[in-house]
Amino acid sequence: MLDLASSIAGRYCTKLLTDGGYDGDAVIWSRESGQTLAEVREAHPDAVVTAITPFGTEGPWADRACTEFTLQAWSGGIVGLGRGSPDRAPVFVGGQVGEWLTGVYAAIGTMVAQPGELVDVSMLEVLALCLTYYPVTYFDMVGRPMRKGRSMITPAVEATSDGLVGVGTGTGQQWLDFCVMVGHPEWTEDRKLIGNHGHLAPVIAEWMAAHTTAEVLELADTFRVPHAPIGNGETIPKTDHFIARGSIVDGAPGPPYRFTKLGDGTPGDLPLDGLRVLDLTAFWAGPLCTHILAMLGAEVIHIESTARPDGTRMLAGLKFSVPDWWEQSGIFAGLNTNKKSVTLDLGTERGKEVLRQLLATCDVLVENYTPRVLDQLGLDLETVRTIRPDLVMVRMPGFGLDGPWRDKPAFAFVIEDAAGLTWMTGYPNEKPLSPYCVGDANAGLHALMGLLVALEQRRRTGEGVFVEAAMVDAALSIAADQITEYATNGVLLERDGNRGPLAAPQGLYLAADADDEGGRDTWVAIAVATDEQWLALRDALGQPAWATDASLLTGEGRRAAHDEIDEHLSAWCADRAAAEIVDCLWPAGVPVAKVMQPHEQPQLEQLQFRRFFEDVEHPVTGAARHSTVPFRFSGRPGPFHVRHAPLLGEHNEEVLRGLGLSDAEIAALESQGVIGRAPASASR
Repeated sequence: MLDLASSIAGRYCTKLLTDGGYDGDAVIWSRESGQTLAEVREAHPDAVVTAITPFGTEGPWADRACTEFTLQAWSGGIVGLGRGSPDRAPVFVGGQVGEWLTGVYAAIGTMVAQPGELVDVSMLEVLALCLTYYPVTYFDMVGRPMRKGRSMITPAVEATSDGLVGVGTGTGQQWLDFCVMVGHPEWTEDRKLIGNHGHLAPVIAEWMAAHTTAEVLELADTFRVPHAPIGNGETIPKTDHFIARGSIVDGAPGPPYRFTKLGDGTPGDLPLDGLRVLDLTAFWAGPLCTHILAMLGAEVIHIESTARPDGTRMLAGLKFSVPDWWEQSGIFAGLNTNKKSVTLDLGTERGKEVLRQLLATCDVLVENYTPRVLDQLGLDLETVRTIRPDLVMVRMPGFGLDGPWRDKPAFAFVIEDAAGLTWMTGYPNEKPLSPYCVGDANAGLHALMGLLVALEQRRRTGEGVFVEAAMVDAALSIAADQITEYATNGVLLERDGNRGPLAAPQGLYLAADADDEGGRDTWVAIAVATDEQWLALRDALGQPAWATDASLLTGEGRRAAHDEIDEHLSAWCADRAAAEIVDCLWPAGVPVAKVMQPHEQPQLEQLQFRRFFEDVEHPVTGAARHSTVPFRFSGRPGPFHVRHAPLLGEHNEEVLRGLGLSDAEIAALESQGVIGRAPASASR
């Protein structure tokens, strides 16, 4: 393998492949290598060549100037799920998460590519997928954006009497439990508060301030409310859970997944096309892992139940009185195309029995329940080994299968809190803000990478492989710079609003045009990463006197004068529409972007050129645009989406007949409530 990419993304891609034992002929390339892509492909005609670029190797934006900050703006990721205060600028996700996430996607693309194929990876598309929550599909299916504006999520990162703590409610039940925890059971009587309780933030803050961090964590444990301490580069290596799991090795995060032999088998090819996957996942992280497999040709059977459908089905923004509401979630649709749906009540012995029958026919099992659930289902490691010894089994616990946090409930936000991602995001000198997205997508990608490594091991040896891909280990991997910086230099990296260490000036500036709501909330992102870009900015502005100060010719000088530069740029942008600002600065070579609303992603001509979105017809909601994957294969034009996300239980009969069940047996399962086609709550 030849690494010609100098970026974090390229180095991380190479590390994942090397650590995973990849033995194929591959070249990892970026434009900074000094060689053209054509030269590399000509010199290595039989190698997989993985090109990592901001926008993709071709298209109208392929050679445009950018930084990760401006890419986050173009992707809709700075707005995300409404990150930031409504009366201030939104806030980007701190650190360099785009680089790390792009590295994982590049490694995945390399693993599944054919010899001689080009894997064309776009960081813009990576950020569009990982920093937003399928906003375009949601918009097309529901007819409105997921969020209309920014809001400070509550509960979230809260100030206790002696520090900070991360607390959140990912489900309605968790909100009800939280209400009791903070001494306000009367809140549970108002069901409208489940999704609309921002006005209670002062009361919640007062309760938090009256308790220590340890007290809040203990109470949240008791009430099963998702929670974590706010980690950073200094505290993470000292945290009992990470010490117990050996998560930090020589001042850096350890591997994002762990492998154990499961059982014996026969060596042989196991291509993704035709691979059978038992998908016991829900929400985002797990379904993302299996969704990419489904888009690359695997047969993925998604298990739900009528009592507990996948939680993302509940996120349609519709009242439960609307017919077929459970089939109208853009988030579920975005994460589950090409899959099959089977409902099984795993609380019954018959449901568990059928699940074991199905498992025996599968090559892969992926699950992201809390650790104790699989044992309750009778699918402990020894049992699985007897059912299918050559299985690749991937478990995605939030905090791992051992350690004191093993059984804590985990959602993306508390994973981000614990691993330091939250610490780097937010306004300076204020409480940090959870990115509220990265923890899920990142976990799903690392789990998939571990799965692909295990499949390769299975191909070589015939052995089944057990993979533990804890969400928090994956998050630690992309927060590595914080941990290594503190371990090496004693420097604690911290959030700085929309500023960053790699560009000065860097910030968001309010433009003159109104937003979709008629208010003034349209922003542009500008980042000057080099001295040459500063000269380009100065020329594009018309050489104003303030910009000709010789001290501004260096990054150090511009950083020292950042406040003053911001004042001048703010004044200049305030009189111009966002499009005018972009049209003035971008052709001059200045990294600039309009801060896009997430559902506006299809407006970007670069995404149109690369056919990032594909139309999918759904039998209940009609046509909707679906995002694909952030890489293109030179030999495979697509499409990636060949079938709509499954209706609940749509494939019960097909899959169960394949197990040898008769029509009478299937009818009996339905009459007993073991299988079904609608949520149990819909019949009430």
